[in-house]
Amino acid sequence: MPTLTPLSAIPVPSPQPEQTYTRELLGRRFSFVGLKRLLGAADYSKAGDRSAGLSAHSEVEREAARSILSELTLAHLYEHPLTDDKGHVDAVMRVNYDIEQESFRALSGLTLGALKDHLLQAEGVEISRVGQALTGVMAAALTRLCDPHELIFLSQKIHRPTQARTLLGAPGTLSSRLQPNHPTDDLRGLTLLLYAGLSIGSGDALLGVNPAVDTVENVAAIVNLLDRVRRTLGVPTQICCLGHIKTQLACLAQGVPIEILFQSVAGTESTLVGEFDVTIELLDEAYRTMAARGPLHEQARQFLYFETGQGSEFTYGKHNGIDMSTTEALCYGLCRRYDPFMVNNVTGFIGPETHLDSFEMIVSNLQDHFMGKLLGLPMGMAPCYTLHSRITQEGQQLATELLTAAGANYYMDVCHGSDRMLAYFDTSGHDVQTLREIHGKRPGAEYLQWAIARGIFQEESGRIVRGRAWGDIGQFVSQSELATLLAATPGMHGFATAGPRPSESVSRSSRLHQAIAREAIYTELEVQSLQAALPFRIIHTAAGSKEAHLQSPDLGARLTQRSADILLTETHRVQIAVSDGLSAAAVHHNIPELVPVLLDGLQGLGLSVGQPILAPYGRVKLAESLLDRLDAELLVYLIGERPGGDAQASCSLSAYLVYRLRDPAVQEAAARFAHSPNIRFEYSVLSNIHQGGLPPLEAGAVLLEKIRDILRHQAAGNRLTALLHTH
Repeated sequence: MPTLTPLSAIPVPSPQPEQTYTRELLGRRFSFVGLKRLLGAADYSKAGDRSAGLSAHSEVEREAARSILSELTLAHLYEHPLTDDKGHVDAVMRVNYDIEQESFRALSGLTLGALKDHLLQAEGVEISRVGQALTGVMAAALTRLCDPHELIFLSQKIHRPTQARTLLGAPGTLSSRLQPNHPTDDLRGLTLLLYAGLSIGSGDALLGVNPAVDTVENVAAIVNLLDRVRRTLGVPTQICCLGHIKTQLACLAQGVPIEILFQSVAGTESTLVGEFDVTIELLDEAYRTMAARGPLHEQARQFLYFETGQGSEFTYGKHNGIDMSTTEALCYGLCRRYDPFMVNNVTGFIGPETHLDSFEMIVSNLQDHFMGKLLGLPMGMAPCYTLHSRITQEGQQLATELLTAAGANYYMDVCHGSDRMLAYFDTSGHDVQTLREIHGKRPGAEYLQWAIARGIFQEESGRIVRGRAWGDIGQFVSQSELATLLAATPGMHGFATAGPRPSESVSRSSRLHQAIAREAIYTELEVQSLQAALPFRIIHTAAGSKEAHLQSPDLGARLTQRSADILLTETHRVQIAVSDGLSAAAVHHNIPELVPVLLDGLQGLGLSVGQPILAPYGRVKLAESLLDRLDAELLVYLIGERPGGDAQASCSLSAYLVYRLRDPAVQEAAARFAHSPNIRFEYSVLSNIHQGGLPPLEAGAVLLEKIRDILRHQAAGNRLTALLHTH
């Protein structure tokens, strides 16, 4: 287990003035001011980097940037740390400098081009050794020089097995994280999706649920279910609930079996702290806690699980002028500090504002996989997409074929590829098994023996093939119980298979629902009919069209000047706003019932509320502008979610309860809790509001209770959860 170097003890060179990098090619002169600009111009063009003004303007300019990078030495990159917007080296960048100094000194004189040539001729052990001497910035710069063949060729040489209860990532294996997410965390639905995945040989890496509700009570209930299923069936794997790290640590303190501790991370400190509510100090504390008291601490070598993906720093406007793949590499430098059991990359998850189409997603996944493995991480991959992007299922499948050739450790198993809670599209257990059979891969050894004993797999002449029980969910559940579980689980298209694939009828059903949901993205908000039914006042965002709204989320977070001018200070503590977000259908189906319940309930609580607002083409961050303009304490922001793979779920609404920290003492308490001195807002979220999830009338009652708690405790989000848990 690694010794965590104190941040103050990590040597980092002092920031240098920006250098201008110049190159003449065929009579044309190209100049790039600063290393950030050079790195951005040298990468493939991607939507997020184009919006940030970091991409090259032409292929020739891109090649000019790459030719300059090729001749820079590792010493040059080391001596020019990238800084935040104030010119400081932030904590994430500092952690990236915690490298093998002796190895680095031996390599420091190499140019990036020479380093690439060396690695292409080296064996995997040498590539891994070199990676420990590199910062994330160096790995990102090297990636710019590699084409897809080289990214795959280099990656497949590196093996990074890790050990918890079972061994993950051994050569010749391909594993899966069984992800049975449910829109309301219904334990019956979670159980059904667990059984479905286990029946097709999934879950050898992890049984892991993303909770819809991130409270200690709910996370504990989910973990206890996973533990019960694992123990009852004797499945040799590990369990995890992907709540916030603070919630999981609180569960661990109560004796809940948090076997693998999860957290999403970011490549800039401002994103990590300000958006993910995490500090390096908290991650250090979590690591030490798991090492001392985690349920597997006596047998596991690794016990942390991180999730990353290109673009989060950009979408929050906290990328410090650094391109997406470089901030992603900085994530990996941070993850490396904790020698994690798993790292999962979800590039493609955010949407067209970061990756517009299948090519951008595929090439980014190949880059991420290589950078992570080079820096010493056990990389699982989740090439994924949302319906408001131009990424397709076919593009996703091409990505998995390439990443399997590159040696990815594991993929997700999301039943039928459609996440019922997160409303995005990931790999399925059928995809994992198909890839195993194409590429001659096996599940993890311990899990494989369990699955062979149950008849899920069998061995024939040294080959692992599907057994008589593969795909048979009846081995875990009776027909009467199955009917009960099915009734609690949306978006199920059947369990029939053909070889390692879903049957034709199942495929056609799932693809039809996906097509209907994608269509919902482009439905326009029916402003006049909504205003006729409810007394909305209409405002407008800077997004003037559906296309602008989908591809530039910052526009939907800003008011037009005219709308800003008409929103004046009011005396109401609470305001209600409605936006289409990514589904106008969600507004049409839920708002006529939900808003009257809220208005009546707020009046019953004795709270003054302003006239509801309707904002076409709105994004979540618009809430902050509305609160500031109206001088309100709390905004109930009802916004259409991105549609998932169920036609009914395309009508799903989210409610963001955004609390404005007006009182200086309250702001100070929030700043201490979040380790973010400039924090101004806290968010609580209620998702999956629709007739197939949480019906709007029931959602109204839940929201009123949450509103009461927020105003009573003067807190929202994780701080409110902690206060409620304390009381």
